[in-house]
Amino acid sequence: MSKIHAVVLAAGQGTRMKSKLYKVLHPVCGKPMVQHVVDTMASMQVKDIVVVVGHGADAVRAKLGEDVAYALQEEQLGTAHAVQQAAPFLHDKEGTTFLLYGDVPLLSAETLAALLTYHEEQEAAATVLTAVLSDPTGYGRIVRDEAGEVLRIVEHKDATSEERAIQEINTGIYCYDNQKLWKALAQVKNDNVQGEYYVTDVVGILRDAGEKVAAFEAADPDETMGVNDRVQLSEAEAYMRRRIVVEHMRNGVTVLDPSSTYIEAGVTIGSDTVIHPGTFLRGRTTIGSDCVIGPNADLTDVAVADNVSLTYTVMVDARVEHESTVGPFAYVRPGSVIGPKAKIGDFVELKNAKIGEGSKVPHLSYVGDAEIGAGVNIGCGTITVNYDGAVKHKTTVQDGAFVGCNSNLVAPVTVGQNAYVAAGSTITQDVPDNALAIARERQVNKIDYANRMPRKGKKQS
Repeated sequence: MSKIHAVVLAAGQGTRMKSKLYKVLHPVCGKPMVQHVVDTMASMQVKDIVVVVGHGADAVRAKLGEDVAYALQEEQLGTAHAVQQAAPFLHDKEGTTFLLYGDVPLLSAETLAALLTYHEEQEAAATVLTAVLSDPTGYGRIVRDEAGEVLRIVEHKDATSEERAIQEINTGIYCYDNQKLWKALAQVKNDNVQGEYYVTDVVGILRDAGEKVAAFEAADPDETMGVNDRVQLSEAEAYMRRRIVVEHMRNGVTVLDPSSTYIEAGVTIGSDTVIHPGTFLRGRTTIGSDCVIGPNADLTDVAVADNVSLTYTVMVDARVEHESTVGPFAYVRPGSVIGPKAKIGDFVELKNAKIGEGSKVPHLSYVGDAEIGAGVNIGCGTITVNYDGAVKHKTTVQDGAFVGCNSNLVAPVTVGQNAYVAAGSTITQDVPDNALAIARERQVNKIDYANRMPRKGKKQS
């Protein structure tokens, strides 16, 4: 196989998106469209990737980073002109060059590899990826000769009525012999309705030079979908979401209702895990094996170990160790680590909290900026009072401690090993190991007090 290069066109403004966000940065399944294209090339071991930027160039550079080269198209004069901006990076290289688009995010590595293989087998100067559509309106048509060879590609607005009846369309995706590409680009003219330089004209130029131009039909036309507005964005999202879910299911994950399960592109899930409806798995989330996730779990950048159960839970930038349970109706905020065999119950909020092995925060508690040891019980309604209006302070509850219901732990404070905090206490000082802390007003019963109080509806003498 020859050396492989890629040019990704991402310079268009995308006015039909009607958005302040540059078009190719709109996410599909949690990842910008152009990032999907670049990542697919990287997965195919393509080393020379040149992204042609224009509108929103700085934003694209900031998102993609330094793993690709950038060529700037300052003036939008058509696709051939855009490709020419990559010449300083590639014109002297041998091998094959992909031409791709930053707003065509659904193309799989398998389809592009098949296109590349066919291109090399045909020893073609150019091979275009085509698709057959029931309604090809708006797309460039593939015009073939009687032997099936590609004669030219004609844009819809420049096509005759006979040419518009052709259903095989140009997806805009190509493989080129790199040296022949740059020679042909130099001959492209702008004598067309739009006055632009079309990269599609390269096909005719190569044909006139006696070069072979091949065409490879995509097995799934939906993969070639471009995104120009919010409607197409939603269609691309639905397609990719389905593809991601299917891949997980084929890898041994049970997804009870794929249509109501949202898994982003960077998520990994172990075998024999069950995903219930209404679940969102986002960002860099990783799920282990034999877990039960959902219903209605929303996880962003969360690491979940094996044999974990999460129900009706929102978690962000947190970690859950093996054999723990979280939920229902728990909120686990950034910086939190839930240790092995721990239990986080209903209406519990954690923030930057470390929960030790086998510890329990069963219900109706807030634990923030805290380190909870192993084997600790946090009673219902316990609050770590971590904020004094200016600074966050840490609460430490050491191994084996028992905190009674409706307690306030006013940080900074430490509850020692095997210590007890009586229910209803407000703890403002450290509790020694093995001690019982009682910090509440002594109960006073006033006998017959109610009989001396005036009551509504009762006439006073």
